[in-house]
Amino acid sequence: MYSVIATDLDGTLLNSDHQLDPFTAETVRTLAARGVPIIIATGRHYCDVAGIRDLLGVDAYLITSNGARVHAPGDERIYSRDLDPAAVRRLVQPDLVGDSRVIVNLFADDAWLIDRHAPELLVFHQDSGFKYEVMDLREHDGQNIAKVLYIGEPADLKKTAANLEREFGDALYVTYSLPDCLEVMTSDVSKGRALRFVLERLNLETAQCVAFGDNMNDIDLLETAGHPFMMNNANPDLIKRLPNVPRVGNNFEAGVAHQLRKLFEIRDELASPGQTPD
Repeated sequence: MYSVIATDLDGTLLNSDHQLDPFTAETVRTLAARGVPIIIATGRHYCDVAGIRDLLGVDAYLITSNGARVHAPGDERIYSRDLDPAAVRRLVQPDLVGDSRVIVNLFADDAWLIDRHAPELLVFHQDSGFKYEVMDLREHDGQNIAKVLYIGEPADLKKTAANLEREFGDALYVTYSLPDCLEVMTSDVSKGRALRFVLERLNLETAQCVAFGDNMNDIDLLETAGHPFMMNNANPDLIKRLPNVPRVGNNFEAGVAHQLRKLFEIRDELASPGQTPD
């Protein structure tokens, strides 16, 4: 019944410090050693996720930039969708971004480009060590960009989102990965579309897939998988959107690992702090 696992990272597989805890890592390694394919599906940059995967110590498919990139185990890029360069050049303009407090980021193939220094963001990338490069994004030609990311206060991002809707309509896929992170990809991108691509490559059905997520950019992922699970700490808007998706434990209590141990009947191999073995 359960043949493949797809999971988000922040708010889901990673703990509150945006890191892998040993209990979660050991649980995923145990399943990978059994031959269960692991798919990481996240808004993060590929280079960032590759570092996390290496710490996890498993061969995994990587769905990154919310589905704009897919890499197979071994790091071969097997799927790619870029934003239109003209759209990218427009998306970094101050009048469209709105409030000057909003931080603008571009995800290029091998780089995270940002419009100002923001060292507070690096806490999200402790495991991988991935770092940004500061540049005047208005000078970028817009080529080979998977995602535009706006970071700011929710009220400011609401105005940015309204600007995007007014100018681009449904020509872009716009979603939130966190309340302070507004993400923009081309309209034919989503985690769910990328998941279907990987499952076809693995010759597996969506009905065989277990998936975990916690935020609005996980909607299509959870709707695609035959066995979706939502974190107990999920965005309230996601809970309202998908009321029938079962909820599991919190990310800061290794909720994904505990659920996987139940589903795949992993017993007495490791207990997390404060937990007794199954």
